[in-house]
Amino acid sequence: MMSFNLREAILQNISGHNAQQVEATIQDAIQSGEEKMLPGLGVLFEVFWSQADENEKDKVISEIAQGLNS
Repeated sequence: MMSFNLREAILQNISGHNAQQVEATIQDAIQSGEEKMLPGLGVLFEVFWSQADENEKDKVISEIAQGLNS
């Protein structure tokens, strides 16, 4: 049985994208509202998180918490 690594498949699919393409991917995923897009957004967030410094992480955490509580 072949194993399928969703994270790797998503990364291969978006590797080499420029900022405009990444933005379009995010916008499409959010606007479509399709659950199948959620793993892709998760992988993009993971890429951001692994590159972010503590200040960027704190800002994102605060923005998410504010969005959840508004």
